[in-house]
Amino acid sequence: MLNTACNLCRDSGIILKGEVAVPCSCIRKKAVVKLLKDSRLPKKLLNCTLSGFDFKYYAKDCLDIEKGVSYYDLAKLAFQAAKNFISKFLQDSNTDGLMFAGQVGSGKTFLACSIANALLKKEKVVLFVVVPDLLDQIRSTYDTARNPGDYTEFDLVDAARQVPLLILDDLGAHNYTEWTRNKIYSIINYRLNHCLPIVVTTNITPEDLEEHLGERTTSRLLEMCKPYRLLVDMDIRAMQRKEKDS
Repeated sequence: MLNTACNLCRDSGIILKGEVAVPCSCIRKKAVVKLLKDSRLPKKLLNCTLSGFDFKYYAKDCLDIEKGVSYYDLAKLAFQAAKNFISKFLQDSNTDGLMFAGQVGSGKTFLACSIANALLKKEKVVLFVVVPDLLDQIRSTYDTARNPGDYTEFDLVDAARQVPLLILDDLGAHNYTEWTRNKIYSIINYRLNHCLPIVVTTNITPEDLEEHLGERTTSRLLEMCKPYRLLVDMDIRAMQRKEKDS
């Protein structure tokens, strides 16, 4: 007897309820698995959830000098923004995006991936892109020795332009050349014009974005995304490592 993955439908995708044929629940599970693979979310980040966001890493007695707000309260604002974004996107995907800014290890990517995972479970299409990796992939398409069947520059850029929700991780962790600015501008400008939201993580403050990305890109990004700041007095990953070792 052949092994089957689903005991309900024997991998046919259909079950009978009385005399009516209906889709088996395994179809939805397979669709979610495919969405997770297509999203390009790294395996380590597939378990990020808002319920797993731990406020203990954000000090109540440390203040953001510019805003006079504690690190803890900044985290609460960013957390609530992520929660609200999920609800709004499920109602209308043409919603404003988010920008999480802060130093390395402050929880930016965790929040962004929590948004992605929540929406993927609702069968929404999300693409997670680490910006330096995307730029490297685009550069690799210029290699004359590559296989004819490999992705083209258009394939990569168009995927980032067209997907219902794009998450740009580590915007700013790359060399700032005219070429990189133009590629990023192309993606952001298209999404702005077509009302497609972006969630961005960056270690650049909103005030310094223009210096790195240029005026055109910065203007559009700030029009699309509401910025939130995450601050910690120690890298969360380093603190978690200490907790594991203790």
